Amino acid sequence: MKIAQKCCLLALLASPVAISASDVETELLNLNLEARVDYQRQYNDGTTVKNNTGFEGKYFMIRLDGMITPGLTYSWRQRLNKNHIDNNFFDATDWLYLNWDIDRWSIAGGKQIVAIGGWEYDRPPFDLYSTSVFWNNIPCYQLGASVAYNFRSGDRILAQVTQSPFASAADRDMYSYNLMWTARHGFFHPIYSVNLVERVPGHYISYIALGNKFNVGKCSLELDFMNRASRNQTYLFKDCSVMTELSYRPTSRWNVYGKFTYDVNKSGTTADVLVRNGTELKMAGIGVEFMPLVRKIGSLRLHANCFYSWGHNANENDVMQNKTTMVDIGVKWHMNLFTLKKH
Repeated sequence: MKIAQKCCLLALLASPVAISASDVETELLNLNLEARVDYQRQYNDGTTVKNNTGFEGKYFMIRLDGMITPGLTYSWRQRLNKNHIDNNFFDATDWLYLNWDIDRWSIAGGKQIVAIGGWEYDRPPFDLYSTSVFWNNIPCYQLGASVAYNFRSGDRILAQVTQSPFASAADRDMYSYNLMWTARHGFFHPIYSVNLVERVPGHYISYIALGNKFNVGKCSLELDFMNRASRNQTYLFKDCSVMTELSYRPTSRWNVYGKFTYDVNKSGTTADVLVRNGTELKMAGIGVEFMPLVRKIGSLRLHANCFYSWGHNANENDVMQNKTTMVDIGVKWHMNLFTLKKH
């Protein structure tokens, strides 16, 4: 499935390739490369979609992390298979920021991920196979600044101001104001946010995003709810999305999952350009992942996935439409190219 640029929220401090705080504190430079290639087949009402069937290079990206001085770290991730708009190299830059830790405070600036809640939004894009209409359309990497406070309980509050995801080359003077809470309390891991996003100059759309994750034994349940509202549209459940995924890991090398999403917009307005008015689309998918390397779990992954969507999508350019079936199998691998540690 051809997927637009997407996000993982916690990549402000975490990453698709797990890097612990102790690693960042000792590594002056850590250079990694990530790639994913799939073979896919798309059918609309039983008819093969030729221009979206065949082998496809999904992701090819390079990431650089490290430390400048104690407490001051940096992170950069660049897509190597993404087009540049108006010859702007930053268009293919997912993030490029500095982070300064001062006791329990963290201050970051640069190109970041817009802090919107939800576990589907949070996860690395190359770990997703079937996604909601909202996820497929939100441009989430933007220039901005953030400040966060880390509580002893494990809770974290982050306030952020970025350029609006809806800003254009003709008008970049548009902004998004974001407040996000993340925590880890036993088996319950929330990612909640409230967002005020400038959709056109002087006019805003608000998000309430509630991401919930429950880990019990070998099972994990992600349950996200997002409500969107704007002027003359300030009510619940008329424009919203539900995303849920249940996964089971019988061993560390296997993962089996099922997913369901529901996107609806019956607001009667044009405020939401991501899930357009008139949309009511459901999607159900199943899949399996296998990590064959015992000593380097996650460095190499084989996957297979199938999803089916039904209903109505008011955006005819989206892959997911009524009676759309997508089957794909593929491989993802991670390469550590270079690491330089301080002594």
